[in-house]
Amino acid sequence: MDVKAERVNPYHGDTRRKTEQVRDMFDSIAPAYDFMNRMMTFGIDRLWRRKAVRMIARYPHADILDVATGTGDLALLLGHRLHPRTITGIDLSEGMLEVARRKAAADSDASGAAITFRTADCMSLPMPDSSFDLVTAAYGVRNFEHLLQGYREMYRVLRPGGTLCVIELSTPTSPLVKPFYKLYTRHIIPLAGRLVSHDVRAYSYLPESIAAVPQGNAMLSLMREAGFTSAAHHPLTFGACTIYIARK
Repeated sequence: MDVKAERVNPYHGDTRRKTEQVRDMFDSIAPAYDFMNRMMTFGIDRLWRRKAVRMIARYPHADILDVATGTGDLALLLGHRLHPRTITGIDLSEGMLEVARRKAAADSDASGAAITFRTADCMSLPMPDSSFDLVTAAYGVRNFEHLLQGYREMYRVLRPGGTLCVIELSTPTSPLVKPFYKLYTRHIIPLAGRLVSHDVRAYSYLPESIAAVPQGNAMLSLMREAGFTSAAHHPLTFGACTIYIARK
């Protein structure tokens, strides 16, 4: 399947691989990332994460891999809500991981889980086969250089019967909501990003990557092609976010 998102890069005219561009972009915006997330979504991104965690709580989750963990919000939430044995958060950006580690160190309400943050690329996960019960990814798969390859790697490291949960931004389909969504994502968010972040392109790339990533049934088809079964999607907030859950 040809995935349009793989051709959408953070920096126009840059000849480097998408993986390298994404890493440098997130290193650049790491100090402002959490503030921009709260501002852009009016804090609803937290509700989306909580909803996803409630949905996957019934599945085995002793050992969890959080892909594209960023500043660690989902990994820390999984620790508090699911009380797993181990959580491993991986990301391309060392700048984002530094923020995640500071959050974990300052977390006074320890979950008891052994949480580790490390630099790694989902295109080639440095973990053995069948290492995890649950693999999660929040707002990150649209940045993958090769989405199908990323899903195949996540499938590989899951144990038989394991679960994949992907939270990803998506485009509302309602004709009433869509015009306001386009105005907000294509004009207001890039403007705010330029004012807050030193990276002019980062928040123009955001709506481009959302528009390009497979959504709904197209995303489920990719998951099935990677080997997953029982794949289902759950749109939230008029379709501005979608939770995908699949099993190995």
